[in-house]
Amino acid sequence: MFQGSMTALITPFKDGRVDEDAFRSFVEWQIEEGTEGVIPCGTTGESPTLNHKEHMRVTELCIEVVDGRVPVIAGTGSNSTAEAIELTRHAKDAGAAAGLVVTPYYNKPTQEGLYRHYKAIVDAVDLPILIYNIPGRSIVDMSVDTMARLAKLPNIVGVKDATSDLARPMLTRLAIGTDFCQLSGEDATIVPFLAGGGVGCISVTANIAPRMCASLHQSWRDGDMAAVMEMQDRLIPLHMAMFCESSPGPVKHAAQLIGKCNGETRLPICDITETSKATVKKAMVGAGLLN
Repeated sequence: MFQGSMTALITPFKDGRVDEDAFRSFVEWQIEEGTEGVIPCGTTGESPTLNHKEHMRVTELCIEVVDGRVPVIAGTGSNSTAEAIELTRHAKDAGAAAGLVVTPYYNKPTQEGLYRHYKAIVDAVDLPILIYNIPGRSIVDMSVDTMARLAKLPNIVGVKDATSDLARPMLTRLAIGTDFCQLSGEDATIVPFLAGGGVGCISVTANIAPRMCASLHQSWRDGDMAAVMEMQDRLIPLHMAMFCESSPGPVKHAAQLIGKCNGETRLPICDITETSKATVKKAMVGAGLLN
C-alpha cells in the first residue's frame, strides 16, 4: 500500500502561528523532488504543540496541496483514545489515505491496553491505520505478538518502526507476513531495515534531502546495490546530524539553511546550539546540499 521515501513533514511557523504559505510551498517541493508519501502532524511536525484546530488545518492543507498525487498519511495519534478517534475521524473526512497512530505516551499502557486502544480506533473509524512504535518517546514498546494480534483486525495495515531493533522487521515479517507494510522510522537504519523485510521509510532527513532519499529507495527497488551504498554513505552523516539535538530542532535549522522556512519552533523545542548548527551545516555541505 505504501512504499519508498516518505517525509515526516515539518510544520513551518511564523511569529508563533502556522505559516500556511511556507507549508504549501514545502509540500509541493517534496512532491517535485520525488517523495512518495507525506505525513503531516507527526513528531517532526511538532504535533504535541499544535492545538486541535491547527492540527486539523495542517492535515487539510496537506491533502489539498497533494491533490491525490501521493498518499497523505495523517498523524492522528494521542495518549487519549477518544482524542485519537476524533483526529482519525477528521483525517478520514478530509481525505487522508491512512492515519499514523503513535503508541500512547506517558500513560504506559500494558500490551492489552495497547491492543484495546488500536481496536477502539479501527472500530470507530473506517480508515487504514499504521501503528507508530517509538519506545524512545512513548516509553512503551509494542511487542511483535501484540502487533500480530492487531494485524488480524481490519484496517491495521502496517507499522512505522522506530525501535532501531534490526531484528524486528524480520520477526514481524515472520509473525504477520509480507502484506503487512513495514516502514522504518529511523533514517540511519534504512538499508538493513529494507533487507529485513521493510518497504520504505517515514523520514526526517527527507525534509531537506528528498531527492537523495527517494533515489536510495528507487535504487533498492532496481536492485542497484552499488548506488544504494553510495547514497547511504552520503546520507549517514546527515541522518546523524538531524538528531544531534531533539528533533525537529536540527531539521528545522537545516530547512532554514536551504530557504524552506525560518527555522522557528515551539517551546519546549528551542533553537539548537551553535555547536549543533555547525554540525548540521557540515553534514549538509558533505551531502552536497550546501556549498
